[in-house]
Amino acid sequence: MASNDTTIHPHAAASMEVPLKTAATPPPEYNRSRGSASFKKHALLDVLLRVLLFATALIGIIVMVTSEETKQIPVAPGLAVTRTAKFSNSPAYIYFVAALSVAGLYSIITGLVSVLSLMKPGGISTKLQLHFVMLDALLLGIVAAATGSSGGVGYIGLKGNSHSRWNKICHTYGSYCFHFAASILLSLISSITLLLLVWLSIYVLSKKIARR
Repeated sequence: MASNDTTIHPHAAASMEVPLKTAATPPPEYNRSRGSASFKKHALLDVLLRVLLFATALIGIIVMVTSEETKQIPVAPGLAVTRTAKFSNSPAYIYFVAALSVAGLYSIITGLVSVLSLMKPGGISTKLQLHFVMLDALLLGIVAAATGSSGGVGYIGLKGNSHSRWNKICHTYGSYCFHFAASILLSLISSITLLLLVWLSIYVLSKKIARR
């Protein structure tokens, strides 16, 4: 009586498994092209954020510098003096304009560098990305400090401070207060944009390190 030998040899099983494993692995060129496309998208987002930083910084500077208003302030019955409110009267606002000027110039330089990096196959290099993180974080501190100090001075102008005998002025200089309020809001947007740039650079760096 003939017996059917159904035993599968180890070598035959191995030969059946190997093609399946190798077929499931994507080619290196596919992974490289996907990674390059992903980094290109990050570089494009970096350029757009730097354009937004430049726009908010420039408009904030223009609004703050043009915040000048002259009023007749009554000091006695039938007697009034002319007073002019402008940003140069406050050191906090001078620092504010200087900080936004630095942010605007920085956004132009780094934006051009990002555009040039878009033309390269790998996008922004790891070394350049690391420099972006450090400089963006430094500028974030500068702009955030300028926003906070100007906001504090603006709040005193709006509400006053009875403990320090500082009178509010926004009920008199309405246009002046509107200008610096809009400028501070734009500066806050600039600070958030710089924070997003720092987060984006850290994310891209982590992706590049993970690929190595």
